[in-house]
Amino acid sequence: MGRGVIAMCGTFGLTVGGFVPALWGAGQLSMASVLFSAIGGIAGVFAGVRIAE
Repeated sequence: MGRGVIAMCGTFGLTVGGFVPALWGAGQLSMASVLFSAIGGIAGVFAGVRIAE
């Protein structure tokens, strides 16, 4: 069960992080979107690990 929760949280963080730059008008494939997507994915994995414990 732990791996599934971690994967879901990581995917959710990746998706949300990619959409954050759109709030200030940046494009979906901009460097800000890629950066925030990576940050969101990492944060999601950490949250998933904490939840799975």
